[in-house]
Amino acid sequence: MISPAFRPRFLACSVCAAFACNPPASAAAPAAGKGHYSWSHPTPDTLRRELSTDRPDVTESPFTVDAGRVQLEMDLANYTRDRLDGVRTTEWGVAPFNLRFGVRNTVEAGIFFAPWIRQVEEPLGGSKTAVSGCGDMVVRGKWNFRGNDDGGTAYGLIADVKLPTAARGLGNGRVEGAVALPVAGELAAGWKWGAMTQIRWAHDDAAGGCQPVWFNSITCGRALVGAVAGYVELTSLAGEGSHVGTFDVGLTWQTSRDTQLDAGVNLGISRPAPDALIFSGLARRF
Repeated sequence: MISPAFRPRFLACSVCAAFACNPPASAAAPAAGKGHYSWSHPTPDTLRRELSTDRPDVTESPFTVDAGRVQLEMDLANYTRDRLDGVRTTEWGVAPFNLRFGVRNTVEAGIFFAPWIRQVEEPLGGSKTAVSGCGDMVVRGKWNFRGNDDGGTAYGLIADVKLPTAARGLGNGRVEGAVALPVAGELAAGWKWGAMTQIRWAHDDAAGGCQPVWFNSITCGRALVGAVAGYVELTSLAGEGSHVGTFDVGLTWQTSRDTQLDAGVNLGISRPAPDALIFSGLARRF
């Protein structure tokens, strides 16, 4: 859902690319034959690509939604647990979503929003504090440069802008931006892989301005049984005074041509990372 460097800890796996769990993008016609389709002249059903999602893993995909089509991706719910420096933190998120819209054959726009979040902090020997409300909104543009409709390798560009819509205590109240380069490809024996590098410009109160934050991830997966697939992933976030690393694992189940269900867990492998994030969600194309 939301670009990784923008996500508060309670949304750390909302916004993910599932290329590793889906077939490579393909269609009944090459990309050159679909370039004239747009938001006002939608791609016909017979030429739609295979369903490709930006969830459940954190790595974003380079594939765009077909022109004139809408795709909803969301967590049904997520739960994060963490203990750091004597403070126990738990967070719930309900129905954070990513709404994707195909502008042209290789261009899409997106909106990310978390309608309800609850965060509880409990210091050792101290008083419990809780805050709840909506999260920040992110608007996105995505461009695919190769592999949307054919070929074994795909890559693209993603640009995000975070708008400070979060309730008090759930955001920093600042506009921030990020640029990402996602890639995806095929391996032997039915395995798929994806990777992403991202630079985010984050506001730093101590420094009195914006500081760069570097995020990297790599994921791989394959079909397991029928329409069920699995993936594993490593992520790394550096540049905010500490290194945050996670090991992620999950499953997807494509129940129809246009619907996918998923579930997974992200485990912290560095001290500043959340101990565990558990989630379930879905993607639906219209």
